[in-house]
Amino acid sequence: MKEQCKGSQMEGSTINLRIARESDVQLYYSYLLEPEGNRLTGTHGDFTLDGTATWIKKISIPNEDRVDFMIVSKDTDEFMGEVVLNEMDSMNRSANIRIGIGKQHVGKGYGTEAIKLMLRYGFETLNLHRIELGVYTFNPRAIHVYEKIGFQRVGILRDTLYYDEEFHDLIMMSILENEFQWKCE
Repeated sequence: MKEQCKGSQMEGSTINLRIARESDVQLYYSYLLEPEGNRLTGTHGDFTLDGTATWIKKISIPNEDRVDFMIVSKDTDEFMGEVVLNEMDSMNRSANIRIGIGKQHVGKGYGTEAIKLMLRYGFETLNLHRIELGVYTFNPRAIHVYEKIGFQRVGILRDTLYYDEEFHDLIMMSILENEFQWKCE
């Protein structure tokens, strides 16, 4: 992967991370309605186009406890998903990371690249020390990607999600700033 190291720009080899725009509303709304994405993230929400527009306006303004970026194609600026640092705690230099990729973009390396770019932003720009995430046990593809990047399993929260008529465990994982390997080619 050829990420470009240009200060704090969020530019990768195949994707860019950028702040949400009003023009993203319809695509983001469609993305929020994808059943498989909602299952993998444990989302039980009901979304409306108006609510989505309000949310896009909110996340397009920098906030002290979260940073939301849209994942877009580097070549076409096509919306592919989102990556978010939230629950930021400046005192303890920690945050949570979450990602969602539209179903037509899954399995192509975009998620790995987006996570790595966001980790670099979190550690280098925001001066975080620890970034954590939760992933459901029924998502082995994501677990593999997170471990490949350097996240370590730190525990299991049992039966945290009730989805499709059954309970599911959540694996908690984290990575520390000295464990993250950024390779700039």
